[in-house]
Amino acid sequence: MNADDTFSRGGTGLLDAPSAGEQFDSIYREARGDAAQVPWADGRANPALVSWLNAEAAGRVRPGARAVVVGCGLGDDVVELIGRGYDATGFDISPSAIDWARRRFPDHADAFCVADLVGMPTRFRHRFDLVVEINTLQSVEPAMRDQLAGAIAQLVCPRGLLLAIARGRDESEPLALLHAPPFPLTCAELTGLFEACGWQPTRAPDDFTDDEQPPQRRLRATFMHA
Repeated sequence: MNADDTFSRGGTGLLDAPSAGEQFDSIYREARGDAAQVPWADGRANPALVSWLNAEAAGRVRPGARAVVVGCGLGDDVVELIGRGYDATGFDISPSAIDWARRRFPDHADAFCVADLVGMPTRFRHRFDLVVEINTLQSVEPAMRDQLAGAIAQLVCPRGLLLAIARGRDESEPLALLHAPPFPLTCAELTGLFEACGWQPTRAPDDFTDDEQPPQRRLRATFMHA
């Protein structure tokens, strides 16, 4: 699930407890098949992923490579990757999201599974040539980022590539003023999270404004093993 800018629950909305999975799952359940009721579901693959696939992926990730989408939600990013020839898998902590994704894409139902990033199945570790992480890190309380970044990095095989996309902010914008998700990252925060896990950026992160209404600042970075 790409928990993006419109996500906020009662109270602080922080995803910092074991109930986080239930929080997300309740949103999917209560939507009752209406994607318009899921704030981050817009019925298309993430545009920042698509533009990267168009511009860079061919030179970095071989055809048929194993790919995984972290928090795949209703499955659009996974199906985009499959359509481009990747052996793609998507997982989400929400069983309701995975059931919905399988109904939406019955020809690719086997590509979706329920899994928790914290407590990842052993079979997923160091397995994937391409790991796609979109908006998971910004959806949790900042103190949880290191743990999740470490779990994401463990999905990548030693010669693989990690693609991370998140909402961005300036160094001058203090996180202390934000009391609910999303918690945007600075370029230094995004790169630092994965550098601490032994992964270095392949180049400076892309820092751009997206096509949402209203437009939002985004960061996009790729990482390889140091």
